[in-house]
Amino acid sequence: MWRALTGWFRRRRAPRLDLPPAPTGDDLLAAVDQFEAQVRGKVPPAVLARVSRICTTVRETVPRLAQLGPGSAQAHSVVATATSYLPEAVGGYLRLPRSWADTRPVQGGKTSLMVLCDQLDLLAQRMDQVFDAVCRADADALVAHGAFLREKFGTGSLDVGPGDLAARQRAAGETGAESHG
Repeated sequence: MWRALTGWFRRRRAPRLDLPPAPTGDDLLAAVDQFEAQVRGKVPPAVLARVSRICTTVRETVPRLAQLGPGSAQAHSVVATATSYLPEAVGGYLRLPRSWADTRPVQGGKTSLMVLCDQLDLLAQRMDQVFDAVCRADADALVAHGAFLREKFGTGSLDVGPGDLAARQRAAGETGAESHG
């Protein structure tokens, strides 16, 4: 009897869930390139400028996503912006008739065009924050390396100009002559 019950539980396992793979960096770059090309000529210049700014920041951020670590909320923001948030925001606007979207207030006295621009500005701000975060890691490493070099070689040794080099060579020559004499 026990075997029959435990066998039943084993057979009743939850079905395996096959999820699509996470998009690669190349997938994200292709998505923003394709989206930017699709909206060119279909949206007002103010929208295209914002879309281009967001796409450029995504392109600059994608090669650095690994620095954010797996499961990072910031990395998720980049992926979601490229594949969902940006296309959905602009798509909602494009489904409306232009004359209506650009002239009729829909929220707080703002037209659909103004609402879209606000949304795109928010996405751009978030992408700038993520890009700053990934670049800050490299900048911090550069600063730390400079501190290491100053500690290792002394203050000012990194400030070598043409006059400084000649003076140091003369000083080294004088010191070397004194120690031999």
